[in-house]
Amino acid sequence: MSVNVGQPAPTFTLPTEDGQVSLDDYLGKRLVLYFYPKDDTSGCTSEAIAFRDRLTEFQELGTDILGISRDSVASHAKFRAKYSLPFPLAADTEGTVCEAYGVWKEKSMYGKTYMGIERTTVLIDHTGTIRELWRKVKVTGHCDAVLAAIKAL
Repeated sequence: MSVNVGQPAPTFTLPTEDGQVSLDDYLGKRLVLYFYPKDDTSGCTSEAIAFRDRLTEFQELGTDILGISRDSVASHAKFRAKYSLPFPLAADTEGTVCEAYGVWKEKSMYGKTYMGIERTTVLIDHTGTIRELWRKVKVTGHCDAVLAAIKAL
């Protein structure tokens, strides 16, 4: 599956270290839903820190942040604690949400192919509609691009 701008965001309910989180929890607010490959790896850490460091700006724009990967709740808890991440990280261990959003892709590294999460960010508006979509995200400057898109809404 895949998603596109203008479509309703696929609903989900996933575990976090604080319980469960669902898309419905964010109705009435904007949501930056970012999919990342792996806890505590260089690119994923840089991306999370960028969102952490600019969280106040997102909040001032009525926007929450939620990260999703296929790592476990325990892995997310360690990652959040290590980098003082103030937003939830949801554990999609079965990959159903990654599939629904079209981020589970064949990737290649060093000549080997494997399945993994394609770094993707989805901006969802207060009604649950996808307003912006960034695929194959390059971490440098990405947070600025997301903030600019929110301000333009």
